[in-house]
Amino acid sequence: MTDAERIAQIAERQPEFTKLLGMEMVEAELDRVVMALPVTKALSNRNGVMHGGAILGLTDNVGGTAASLNLKKGENTVTLESKVNFLRPIRIGDTARATATPVHIGGTTQIWEVVVTRGDGKVAARVTQTQMTIQWKEPAG
Repeated sequence: MTDAERIAQIAERQPEFTKLLGMEMVEAELDRVVMALPVTKALSNRNGVMHGGAILGLTDNVGGTAASLNLKKGENTVTLESKVNFLRPIRIGDTARATATPVHIGGTTQIWEVVVTRGDGKVAARVTQTQMTIQWKEPAG
């Protein structure tokens, strides 16, 4: 399997959570992953804008996907820490676009910056996310 095929396979193999929320893969490379999420009423808060938890769900998934692309066989990744600054609201009917780029890719941790933009291109949130590399063992039985 080529690197491009492996990247495509990991990018396509998203958790059910992404489908539940409606996330869409836009771009996947070793040093850049982009996902989009249409903002629906179901993803809004009481003020009629995208819920912070939905934004973090999007950024956690894009960061985890980006980290996964940079793992060796037998490794997996889990989010160790995620720090967010909410800068602008994203209204119902708009689309949140999350772009993850690496700050550090090491053997045991990876740090990703995820920038969330609105349809008008303005930054709505910035996230710094630390992913921990673990040796993955399939559950018995």
